[in-house]
Amino acid sequence: MQQALDQFRSNIQHVCNLHNLYVYFSSATTAVLDLSDLLRAQIVLTVSALDHYVHELTRLGMIEIFELKRPTTSAFLRFQVSLDGAINGIQLPAGSGWLEGEIRTKHGYASFQQPDKIADAIRLISSVELWNEVSMRLGIRVADIKNHLQLIVDRRNKIAHEADIDPSFPGSRWPITPADATGATDFVERVCETIHLAVV
Repeated sequence: MQQALDQFRSNIQHVCNLHNLYVYFSSATTAVLDLSDLLRAQIVLTVSALDHYVHELTRLGMIEIFELKRPTTSAFLRFQVSLDGAINGIQLPAGSGWLEGEIRTKHGYASFQQPDKIADAIRLISSVELWNEVSMRLGIRVADIKNHLQLIVDRRNKIAHEADIDPSFPGSRWPITPADATGATDFVERVCETIHLAVV
């Protein structure tokens, strides 16, 4: 499952490169040019990296369980597949490609950004009490981890779905600072790295 973490790290590097563009252009241009959308894009791409990481970790972990490389979980045993997938699995018992297709189809409509949804996904591949384990490893209370993550996701949703417009001041966007963006990226990076340690 290292592949999921490697891809996450690559995605976060792209996010950091975007922030570096913000820093460079901020020093090379005047304040007349509004560069705040680079910071908004950073938050959106940070949450995207989190979501993609959980999708990939779950998919790879489920395939490892199917191939008897990981212990099974009760959530894995309850995972529903289509009749088409079941028939393919019976006809091709040595391969896991049919299961990968089922996971991609079912999870293709799912979003793994909210703390509870992330925990649900991880239950498919691990029996660890996810947020308790992450809390212990980070030295941060479970409620604080979940709240912080939820605030980052909420801000991403405002940016992605509401153009980051403050409804009390129509036409004005919510303020954003470099610290807001880097804080979100740093926190998500720490959480994903810790999830990996807890699960793998």
